[in-house]
Amino acid sequence: MMDWFRNLFGSARGTKASDAMGDRGENLAARYLRNRGYKIITRTFRCETGEIDIVARDGKTIVFVEVKTRSYDDPAPEDQVNAAKQHQLTKAGKVYLSRYGVPQPPARFDVVGIVWPQGREPIIRHTPHAFEATF
Repeated sequence: MMDWFRNLFGSARGTKASDAMGDRGENLAARYLRNRGYKIITRTFRCETGEIDIVARDGKTIVFVEVKTRSYDDPAPEDQVNAAKQHQLTKAGKVYLSRYGVPQPPARFDVVGIVWPQGREPIIRHTPHAFEATF
């Protein structure tokens, strides 16, 4: 019954095809970051203010990573992290950092844009310091 309901109205995230592509993109982004020396702390951090795809550490800096995966490049996936999404990520990052007490570690927001056309190799674009916190 629940599957019928989800198929009728779709999931909160989108269609099953977009979920699969998003999951593949997040897996690829995590591997990409690990290969560049980042330590993945958690994947899909959820709290009352939103969700962060990947929380990682780059040296002593906590990095909140938003991953956008698309099969097309117009508009660029990373350009789809608009002001509202940045604000939501900032609020979720603040909740995550509150676990550390005072002083909190340095933190930043990165975006990984992945263009993955069907039947072709993905193109990965990593933008460190993609935006500043909005609080």
